Amino acid sequence: MSTTREHHTVPLSVLLKRELATEKVEKPELVHGQANQSKKGEDFTFVKTECQRILGDGVTTYSVFGLFDGHNGCAAAIYTKENLLNNVISAIPQDLNREEWLAALPRALVAGFVKTDKEFQVRGQPSGTTVTFVIIEGWVVTVASVGDSRCILESAEGDLYYLSADHRLDCNEEERNRITASGGEVGRLNTGGGAEIGPLRCWPGGLCLSRSIGDLDVGEYIVPVPYVKQVKLSTGGGRLIIASDGVWDAVSAETALDCCRGMPPDAAASQIVKEAVHPKGIRDDTTCIVVDMLPVEKPAVPHPVPRKQQVKGVLRSMFRKKSSESSSHPDKGYVEPDVVEEMFEEGSAMLSERLDTKYPLCNMFKLFMCAVCQVEIRPDEGVSIHAGSGNMRRLRPWDGPFLCVSCQEKKEAMEGKRSSGDRHSSESD
Repeated sequence: MSTTREHHTVPLSVLLKRELATEKVEKPELVHGQANQSKKGEDFTFVKTECQRILGDGVTTYSVFGLFDGHNGCAAAIYTKENLLNNVISAIPQDLNREEWLAALPRALVAGFVKTDKEFQVRGQPSGTTVTFVIIEGWVVTVASVGDSRCILESAEGDLYYLSADHRLDCNEEERNRITASGGEVGRLNTGGGAEIGPLRCWPGGLCLSRSIGDLDVGEYIVPVPYVKQVKLSTGGGRLIIASDGVWDAVSAETALDCCRGMPPDAAASQIVKEAVHPKGIRDDTTCIVVDMLPVEKPAVPHPVPRKQQVKGVLRSMFRKKSSESSSHPDKGYVEPDVVEEMFEEGSAMLSERLDTKYPLCNMFKLFMCAVCQVEIRPDEGVSIHAGSGNMRRLRPWDGPFLCVSCQEKKEAMEGKRSSGDRHSSESD
C-alpha cells in the first residue's frame, strides 16, 4: 500500500517535457486480443479503442480496457461495464491540456468507481464485481483496481511490473485492519467444532475481498475505492496482461508471460487461458486480455529480452527515483534513461486522501459540485471531504473538494463512522 512504499514518483511535467524535447511524441500502436472459458458466466470485458477527447488545440485519443469478475450473480459486472467509463470521464473537467488531463485521471477514477457503486446499490441487487480498469493515453498507462483480478506489464526491456493491487483478505493485512477498525469482522468459516476452513472472509456477508463494486448485502466497509497506479512506458513499448483470478489462481505472472512469448495478442490470450485451465480443468470463469503497445516503426510483435533474474524487493527498485530537490526544481538537471517510470501510485481507502490533489488543479474543479456524483450543490449544502478528518494538514472544514449529503453519508459508512444500514443489523447479530 502507498503508506509503506519507499520509492518516489517522477513529476508528470518532467516526463512530458522530456518527451517533447526528444521528439518522442509518436503514440504507440495498440494491438489487443482476449480469450475466455466460462463456468459461471460472470466474467465480462470492455474494450474501447480510439476514444476521442477534444483539446484546446485539437483532438487526442485514448483507449480503455476493462475486466469485471462478478460474484453472486452478474448484475454488478454488467452495470459497471456499461457505466464506469462515463462516470470516470464526467469527473474530469473539460478543456484540460494533456498534462492536466493525465494528472486529473487518478482522482477521476476514484470518483467514478464510488459513483458507480453508489448508483448500483440503489437498485437493491445483492451482486458484486471486481474491476481492473486500464486507460492508455500515448505511452502513459493508468490502472485502477478493486478485488483480485490483476494487471501486469512486461516492458520491452524485459522487466515485470505489477500495476494492480490484490484485495484478498488472506494476503492484505492492512485491509484486514481497516475492516475491523470500521466495525466488520474477519475470520474463516467455522464448521461448528472449532475447526476453521477456507479463506479469510469479512462478516457479515462472507466476502473474501476487501474492495469491490456492489455487494449490497455486506457492510459498506467493503469499499469501491480503487488502488490506482500510473506509469509511462519507454518508447520500446511492452505487453499488458489483464486477467481474472481464474488465471492468477493457476499460473504466476512469470508463467503467463513465458507461455505466450512471441505470440500475437489474440493467440497469447488463448494460450494463457489454456495454461490456466489445463492442469485441473475449468474451476472458475477464466478470462484474459492481452494488449501490446508497439513502437510505430515496429509493427511486428515485440520480443523482449529474457527477463532479468528477480530478487526479493526488486519491483520497488524498477521505478526510477527522484530526490526531494528534483521535486522542487524538476527542470534542473533531471535526465533519466528511456525506461518505465512511475507517475502516480495510491491505494488508500480514505476519500479525503483520494479526492484531494497535490497537483495544482484545484481551481479547475467546480467549487459547488459533488466530487463523487457530480451533482450541483448549494454553498450551504456541500460537506468538505476534510470535515471531521484527523488530518492535521487540513484544519479548515470549509476547504474543498465538497460532497453532497448522500455521498458524505457513504463516505462515513465506508470509514465506519455510521451504521451501514438497518439491512445489516440482523446479519451481524
